[in-house]
Amino acid sequence: MSLTHFNSEGHAHMVDVGSKSHSHRVAIASGTIQMAPSTLDMITKGEAKKGDVLGVARIAGIQGAKRTSDLIPLCHPLTLTHVSVNFEIDSQNSLIICTCRAETTGPTGVEMEALTSVQVALLTIYDMCKAVDRGMRMNNIHLIEKKGGKSGHFISKD
Repeated sequence: MSLTHFNSEGHAHMVDVGSKSHSHRVAIASGTIQMAPSTLDMITKGEAKKGDVLGVARIAGIQGAKRTSDLIPLCHPLTLTHVSVNFEIDSQNSLIICTCRAETTGPTGVEMEALTSVQVALLTIYDMCKAVDRGMRMNNIHLIEKKGGKSGHFISKD
């Protein structure tokens, strides 16, 4: 299999998707941010000085999905039909799991939008809480599932 972002001369280029058929495309990505138990407690109790951490991170994740083509040089600008960002609290391991679902109807997939959304949401949590916990760690950012398009259905083996 060849890499599609390089032309026959080996130069980077934007893939031509003009002749690809439009279809409903979905991508789901996930990642975690681990933190001190006191930081997680502050977030879940709504006591962060900067405000509603998860509410702001959700909006940031949605914005990240919408701005992916501005950040990743060879991504196509997409018309997203839906983006959701959800958080799950894992108190036992002192982490927050972020999951993003991105959807479009078009000629190319939304994997990069879902992955960017997760990373931006996690970065926002870090930014809003770094004053009390600079040791937070973002981990396991990955594509969970992709549907639609010629390459078919993908489900992560994790």
